[in-house]
Amino acid sequence: MRARVSDDILYIHKDDVPPYKKGGSIVRNSFFWALNSIAGRAYRDKDWEFECEVWFALARMLNSFMESGYLGLRETQLEFEPDDEIPELLRSASTWL
Repeated sequence: MRARVSDDILYIHKDDVPPYKKGGSIVRNSFFWALNSIAGRAYRDKDWEFECEVWFALARMLNSFMESGYLGLRETQLEFEPDDEIPELLRSASTWL
């Protein structure tokens, strides 16, 4: 999931947030609701926002979904631009594009 940090807010690109699908995969829908539950802002047509206070929980959640093997790495890992600095709390769940 493409990500960036600005003013201690993590933004996940709107096109990379997992969609909720009625009758869809239970794991994928659970992932959607888990992300939604800790997001500061989660609008349909905007990047999702996560305050730095939840980054530790976000990283744990992302790592848990990564380790489950039910979702692809590109769906569960934060991807930063090569010249971006990845915050310490997010490093375990992040990589560079």
